[in-house]
Amino acid sequence: MTSPELATVPASLSHDFKSASAVRYRRRRGFKDAITRHLMTMGGIGVILAIVLIAFYLLYVVLPMFKPASLHQQAAYPLPGEPAIETLDYFMEEQHEIGLRVTSDGALTFFNTGNGSLVKQLQPLKEASGEVSAYVAGDPSQYLLAFATRAGQVLLIKHRYSVTYPDDKRRIDPYISFPLGEAPVSLTDNTIRLIAAQSDADRATIAAFTDDGRLLLSHFTREESFLSDEATIKRSSDVFIPVDGRISHMIMDVEQRELYLANEYGFISYFDISDKDSPRLVQKVHAVPKDAKITSLEFLSGGISILVGDSRGVIAQWFPVRDDENNYTLQHIREFHSQELPISAIEPEYFRKGFLALDESGKLGIYHTTAHRTVKVKQINTSGVNALSIAPRANALLTESDSQVRFWEIDNEYPEISWQSLWGKIWYESRQEPEYIWQSSSASSDFEPKFSLTPLAFGTFKAAFYAMLFAIPLAIFGAIYTAYFMSPRMRAVVKPSIEIMEALPTVILGFLAGLWLAPFTEMHLPGIFMLLITLPLATLLFTFLWQRLPAPIRQGIPDGWEAAILIPVLLLAGGAALALSQPVEALLFDSNMTLWLNQHGIGFDQRNSLVVGMAMGFAVIPTIFSISEDAIYSVPKHLTTGSLALGATPWQTMVRVVLLTASPGIFSAVMIGLGRAVGETMIVVMATGNTAIMDMNIFEGFRALSANIAVEMPESEVGSSHYRILFLAGLVLFIVTFIFNTAAEIVRQRLRTKYSTL
Repeated sequence: MTSPELATVPASLSHDFKSASAVRYRRRRGFKDAITRHLMTMGGIGVILAIVLIAFYLLYVVLPMFKPASLHQQAAYPLPGEPAIETLDYFMEEQHEIGLRVTSDGALTFFNTGNGSLVKQLQPLKEASGEVSAYVAGDPSQYLLAFATRAGQVLLIKHRYSVTYPDDKRRIDPYISFPLGEAPVSLTDNTIRLIAAQSDADRATIAAFTDDGRLLLSHFTREESFLSDEATIKRSSDVFIPVDGRISHMIMDVEQRELYLANEYGFISYFDISDKDSPRLVQKVHAVPKDAKITSLEFLSGGISILVGDSRGVIAQWFPVRDDENNYTLQHIREFHSQELPISAIEPEYFRKGFLALDESGKLGIYHTTAHRTVKVKQINTSGVNALSIAPRANALLTESDSQVRFWEIDNEYPEISWQSLWGKIWYESRQEPEYIWQSSSASSDFEPKFSLTPLAFGTFKAAFYAMLFAIPLAIFGAIYTAYFMSPRMRAVVKPSIEIMEALPTVILGFLAGLWLAPFTEMHLPGIFMLLITLPLATLLFTFLWQRLPAPIRQGIPDGWEAAILIPVLLLAGGAALALSQPVEALLFDSNMTLWLNQHGIGFDQRNSLVVGMAMGFAVIPTIFSISEDAIYSVPKHLTTGSLALGATPWQTMVRVVLLTASPGIFSAVMIGLGRAVGETMIVVMATGNTAIMDMNIFEGFRALSANIAVEMPESEVGSSHYRILFLAGLVLFIVTFIFNTAAEIVRQRLRTKYSTL
């Protein structure tokens, strides 16, 4: 017998196995084998290394979101201006280079935050009568200050900052403006004890609580002349609002539509002041337990939520919620319990839903409402803090304690990220209940970001579910028939034809699905569902009739070609179903099935899961079919012939022998198809409405993780929370795919071991 090694040698060399030519040939072949083996090994290692590097890069981008916040003191210096005068407030401009100290005599002292050096000092209250009796700052984004005097006068001031670049060096010059004029406005003859004020370009509203227990609401409008550039300030209304008891806190929203009053007993009165001539009490709630008092009251950024600090060290968030009758009532949303002593001050961030809270012991807490997260709690002074201010970008802090100003640097880039905000239900502002919402952008700078990945993950699995529901039966049953029952000549045509479908770009499939299939499905919706009935019935009916045809006719079709004669039958059945679509729709659904569905509580979108399931299923079918067909066709022939020889029918052999033996390959095909469906992008982008909703309704759209990344990544700011969350979505896809593939490989190996003995 000829050895296997000798059999691979060309015939011209086989006569002399030990000749020099044969030796050189074996060496060349061994060298090629070694090179190929090493190249294959390097390729496999390279693939594994690439996957690991992708995973590490995703982690590299995502991990900074979970970095803990830090607070570091950068400078400390004596109080700028007159240190003996009481401080009312502090402010910083956007670059946190210039600070402003507001004192009880109405003086405005601008200073350098790095060293405390004086920049400018102003005395805008020189013309006011009496001492300052009340002070309030408006919405942080408006830079408004309001001073009230014992003589009942009010002066509104806005501090501004001009930025220039002489000699390419940044220079910031502070200045002030007067919304109602430089002269104080006289509101009442009594001393003003509390004041709330807001002002924009066209109007201003002031609420003043006087010494005699009255609450005055005054509204001012700005009117410009058509003949000149001059503008006049008109006092359009003065209304007294009845109140019960002494008011301890009073705040007004930036839109000048809501007014909140808190008294010493812990009650909050919510007034609607959108109509300045007739303010209306909407609700009065007891905001704290009986044994506690309200110690601080502030608006969150945007002027929708209020933050209530009490004597227990608890900060609660409340905001108006609309009920089914379109009425708004104040609702308690969430609480923060990280501090134990009375809250002395709450400082909201300018453009985010975060805030700082200071208690009487000098402990500072940094919080974020949407994430319901305590970012950091730190003891910054043991003897207490008199005042604090946060920079507009929330990256710096000014505090006053022990007759010194301290300048702090804050590193808190991603406070809105938490497990709850990413995966849990969140009660967002102006919503009626907690929800899963993805809404990453808005035209408003005080927008509350909604970064819930739950509806995106739901949409991803919903797309994969409907795609696999469409693809698995067609692909696997087609593979069974092609590999086991179809004639070799027909198989040589069918298998390459189906496999070449995989070469179709998914963007073309998505284009066709969105622009042709979606409107076609909407117009022929009853016919689409009738296909599920007519096609099987037509097949069964034709089979029944075929069996009753004369034998010569039936035997005229070669074995394995029966499927060919079914093609015209299925085409006729499909055409009949679509032709009957409109008559059936008129008969059963009043000529409009989509409207009928909506009337019965089933939402319908033109680009929906049904369209995506068909289009994505069409893309997944070639993968599942090809691998399954190869697995079935590769079952050893001795197994099938042995089964048939023992008396089993072809179908019994297929079900009990072939499918069991090929089950590892079929399972792998399904999992590979599922992996492609989970990661599919272009079809989902173009064939759905990309609405991030959680509804298994087959007539509703969705938004998948992959489609969301493709749509929003070009518009995201590098390094922002939005940018990193999109990478987190990619990491989630990576992990899900890894888990699926690992589980599939484990199951495949067990199936292979179990049925390898057949």
